[in-house]
Amino acid sequence: MAKEKTLDDLFYDTLKDIYYAERKILKTLPKMARAAQSDQLKAAIEKHKDQTEGQIERLQQVFEILGKRAQGKTCDAIEGIISEGEEIMDEFKGMPALDAGIISSAQAVEHYEITRYGTLKRWAETLGMKDVAGLIDQNLQEESQTDEDLTTLSDTVNKAAMG
Repeated sequence: MAKEKTLDDLFYDTLKDIYYAERKILKTLPKMARAAQSDQLKAAIEKHKDQTEGQIERLQQVFEILGKRAQGKTCDAIEGIISEGEEIMDEFKGMPALDAGIISSAQAVEHYEITRYGTLKRWAETLGMKDVAGLIDQNLQEESQTDEDLTTLSDTVNKAAMG
C-alpha cells in the first residue's frame, strides 16, 4: 500500500521543482542579456542573474534546514516558459519588438516563481517552519520587485517596439 502523502511531502516536492527552475533560469539569463537590445534591459537581466544566484543559495539553506540534499526535479512548466522565450528571441532577433518579447518572457518566468514562492511560504508557515518561511519570503520579495521593475521598463520598451 502506498504511503499517505502529506503537506510535508508536497512542500518538499514543490521545493525541488522551484530549485530546478531557478537553476534552469540561471543558465538562461545570460542568453537573454546577450539578445537584449536595450542597455537598461541588459542591466535588469544582469541584476536578476545576481539575485537568482542568491535565491539558489537560500533554497540550499532550506534543504539544509530540512535535513535533505539539495536536488531539483524537472519542472515542465519552466521548460515550456523558457522554450517560448527562446522562440521569441529567435523570431524577433534584430526587430524593434525583440526587447518587448524578452520582457514578456521574463515576466512569465517571474509570475511562475511568484506563484511557487507564495505557495511555499504559506505551506512553510502552516507547517510551523518559521526560518524556512523567512528564506522563501526573501525570494518572493525579490521576484515581485523584479516583476515591478520589468513592468516599469516595459513602458519605454513597448513604445520602441511599435517601430
